[in-house]
Amino acid sequence: MANVFSLKGRALKLNTAADLEAHIQPLRDNPDIEEIHLEGNTIGVEASAALAKILETKHNLRHANLADIFTGRLLAEIPQALDSLLTALLKCEKLHTINLNDNAFGLNTVEPLRPFLSQHVPLQHLYLNNNGLGPAAGTLVAESLAQLAEKKEQARKAGKDVPHLETVVCGRNRLETGSMAAWVKAYTANRHAKTVKMVQNGIRQEGIATLLQHGLSACQELRVLDLQDNTFTASASKTLSTVLPKWPALLDLGVGDCLLGARGGRHLGEALAQGTNTKIEVLRLQYNEIDSTGVKAICDAATSSKAMPRLRRVELNGNKFSEEDSNVEKMREMLAGRKESAGQEYPGVDEDDDEAWGLDELDELDDEDEDDEEDEDGEDVEKEEGDELDGKEEKVLKEADEAEQEPVSQKKDPDVDELAHALGKTELK
Repeated sequence: MANVFSLKGRALKLNTAADLEAHIQPLRDNPDIEEIHLEGNTIGVEASAALAKILETKHNLRHANLADIFTGRLLAEIPQALDSLLTALLKCEKLHTINLNDNAFGLNTVEPLRPFLSQHVPLQHLYLNNNGLGPAAGTLVAESLAQLAEKKEQARKAGKDVPHLETVVCGRNRLETGSMAAWVKAYTANRHAKTVKMVQNGIRQEGIATLLQHGLSACQELRVLDLQDNTFTASASKTLSTVLPKWPALLDLGVGDCLLGARGGRHLGEALAQGTNTKIEVLRLQYNEIDSTGVKAICDAATSSKAMPRLRRVELNGNKFSEEDSNVEKMREMLAGRKESAGQEYPGVDEDDDEAWGLDELDELDDEDEDDEEDEDGEDVEKEEGDELDGKEEKVLKEADEAEQEPVSQKKDPDVDELAHALGKTELK
């Protein structure tokens, strides 16, 4: 810990250089600092400028946590303070990880991010969660990451040893469907990404389908994919099932609260049963309207020794089946047995952590028998399901429409414009 400097969680209000001076001497005195933690304080323009002069001298710095450092700051302060810090960090040639979570980077304050994200060739792990980006600023961030890939390639051609961008965490940012064309370019350019988390972004099914099919499908080393709390419906669920074979190294799939629907659950189970994702350990599928037939398909895949022999955790709460369903019990027994017989074969996974093993607590299930009275006339449920969206889907899509009113970036890019135009004409199938 000698080479770690931390002011984490001290709730300091650092306005001036003098305010900073009372806390910064250990950082100034240590030329070998590798990791800094400034999260949970608030840093003003003058203090940021003073801090930047110190940071730019830390040539061994590898990890910078700048999460939640602008609480209470005026809109005009944040760009200046951020620009000072990121300009300094550009000079830190070993810095591979940066955490900027929980800072307000809307369209008016995102500009200082672009030079760093597009030019910092050593960048390997990016955490940009809960920043209020919106689709316009989200597009600018994605475009910067695509430019970064070009910079990395140029550096490699010049003989430099350059890491790939492996981690992109960009959730709770209202990226919406409007920015997905730019994110497609970002992921096709950075195709060695291993962890992608884009939860709760208000992305509709056509945007999700495009992101999966044309962007993330290129990331064939993907290990963790978390798209929870976006809108899939059956159409994007089908796309997911066709793209899954592209990710043979996938360990953790998070598509909870995504409105997969009954058909989506079946599509996913059938795709997993093909045996192209044998390394999967965790499935996060809560609150998806998955019914008993979907659970059966997932259970068949889960209990197949050839399909998912390392599966240890399945989250299914909030779906539409009975807890007494025989497939649920079959899955529960299989997962418990795997923990008992092979728990020690999962490096880094705590055998005593109940949330890392078995089924989650199924305390918010909807019994499908209570909801499926529409079948009383003898009509085929599958046909009815395909004829129109149910009330819940309509409500979710209406809310997504209302949220997606902010215009996307006006910057012209022929490829992005063409894909965005295609998205605008997409209809539900």
